[in-house]
Amino acid sequence: MLLPETIQQCITALEQAGYAAYAVGGCVRDDLLGLTPGDYDLCTSALPQETEAVFCRCPLVLAGEKHGTVGVVTDCGVVEITTFRKEGGYRDSRHPDWVRFIPRVENDLGRRDFTINAMAFSPSRGLADPFGGQEDLKRRLLRAVGDPVQRFREDPLRILRGVRFAVRFQLDVEPETEKAMASEAHLMDSLARERVFEELCKLLPLVNAKDLIRFAPILAAVIPELEPMIGFDQRSPHHAYDLFTHTAHVVEGVPGDLTLRWAALLHDIGKVPCFTTDETGRGHFYGHAQVGGDMAEEILRRLKAPNALRETAVNLIRCHMGPSTTKKALRRLVSRLGFDTTEDLLRLQEADMGSKGTGEAEPENIFPMLFGFLEELRREDACLTVKDLAVDGNDLQALGLQGKAIGDALQSLLDQVLDEALPNEREALLDFLRR
Repeated sequence: MLLPETIQQCITALEQAGYAAYAVGGCVRDDLLGLTPGDYDLCTSALPQETEAVFCRCPLVLAGEKHGTVGVVTDCGVVEITTFRKEGGYRDSRHPDWVRFIPRVENDLGRRDFTINAMAFSPSRGLADPFGGQEDLKRRLLRAVGDPVQRFREDPLRILRGVRFAVRFQLDVEPETEKAMASEAHLMDSLARERVFEELCKLLPLVNAKDLIRFAPILAAVIPELEPMIGFDQRSPHHAYDLFTHTAHVVEGVPGDLTLRWAALLHDIGKVPCFTTDETGRGHFYGHAQVGGDMAEEILRRLKAPNALRETAVNLIRCHMGPSTTKKALRRLVSRLGFDTTEDLLRLQEADMGSKGTGEAEPENIFPMLFGFLEELRREDACLTVKDLAVDGNDLQALGLQGKAIGDALQSLLDQVLDEALPNEREALLDFLRR
């Protein structure tokens, strides 16, 4: 394993002072997989105060000192160096009740989540792999360190992390580990919503339909509104898939943009509460886009999603039914949503229409035409908002309008321009108002 110069220098400094030091965790795993590690964490036999002494000439970050972590500020960023440690129980399912510093790296690796993350490397000592992580990587196997139930009870977020590792590296989950992931999934109720959202945001851009179907019960444990969708028969000749399987294919069908992936995951969340059948037994979902938007709003607020992501995803869900099929209708949509959100909406609608699983030929694909219209509107520098009008509030005041009447008049002018009933020309607009 070839370490960056800065990391090598930190390890050498500790070893020259008489301490064992290793690169540990994800960086070792990634290197063994032939990937370039995103960052490097170090572990050492040096106590925190001893690490501080070794790097006394460097700026230090000591926020994690009581848990054994000293941050060394280098030209390449902060390198976190943590003393080998053993941990007590996790009564809050996140932080250990106690931490005890220990001299051996093997014992330190025993507290980690999965074998593929429980490896350490030292240029002078070689690979420390007491739990067979290297072999598990070769076998493409995700396996918990020790007792999986205990590992997940220590921190239930490890269940979602396990899903992400399995998806990212295309690993099979060892049976006992998979069983514990399912049996302990309810413990994720105790997690801070921000942690759950952050982990889901790392996962969603990676998944395909098969991944989502495979781990549907675990996703439903953190987003309970998904659970009724699993296996739900839509009773429609236009849908061969159950509701969740359809949703999984829509998620795969959109680009990996995070907001768009969230919108795809939740786009049909309103179908179950809106489900009705007619006299023939055919299913209908009247109003599900609006209901789904409201449900998505609640879900994303609960998960503490950023406002911009939440608002855009909810707009996409509320608008996802029935693409605008004319340039005029698309112009109105862009006026309301903006170019980027409108493009995302078309991507969502395209994936939605293409994920029915019936195998039947779809009607003529209108989406190339719609994307073409969108590009034309971009090039035309079209009048799409009140600010784009060739007149403004001052012009309307000169005609004697005041207060709310000015805003109403500007909106009326914009509607006329969007409908191509008026050109966006100053005199034409003013003449319309005079009349």
